[in-house]
Amino acid sequence: MLFADANKRAKYGLGRFAGEDAAAMPDSDRDLAAFYLARALPQRWRHVQGVARRAERVAEYLCPAEGELLVAAAWLHDIGYAPPLVETGFHPLDGARALRRQLGTGERLWGLVAHHSGAIHEARVLGLDDQLDEFADDYSLVRNLLWYLDMTTSTDGKVVSFTDRMADVRARYSAGHYLNRALGPSMYERQAAVSRAEQWMRHSRIELK
Repeated sequence: MLFADANKRAKYGLGRFAGEDAAAMPDSDRDLAAFYLARALPQRWRHVQGVARRAERVAEYLCPAEGELLVAAAWLHDIGYAPPLVETGFHPLDGARALRRQLGTGERLWGLVAHHSGAIHEARVLGLDDQLDEFADDYSLVRNLLWYLDMTTSTDGKVVSFTDRMADVRARYSAGHYLNRALGPSMYERQAAVSRAEQWMRHSRIELK
């Protein structure tokens, strides 16, 4: 867990997230994600669980701090979809802002959430790129791994190929939807992140199923 830990939040004098009940304070990044997504958005929650469970296996091959960061980002990358946290309607930005507002520290985590899976290209289509630039993109192995895990996990949390995942995005949204409009301009960066992650996993002899 990272700064979603209730004791750590208390240590830094941090408040509760919007909509939290004091008697049901989430004690981990997983619990925080579950609190916001499990009931309100069950399919989104299945996707997040699929991403995070694979991240937990990959984290074993990273140094402890980087592994912890990857797992935290995996659990929290889609928290901006949660209805109580929606401000702009763009989930990477809303999620990063919620984490920044309530955690008070953890800049790398905010950046990973804000910029995951080519979000800057979607932000440009929406005219939100200046706002997304509040957060720094984390050009690291953790970033590549998060993108890879997100873009090879289906909406139901199953492992799929990158190609199939991108095809599913195209099929589920209209041609004029911002996700499809951003897909072409973002494809090189998406593929590059996936390729770097796959190369590292091959070198580390990691097999994810």
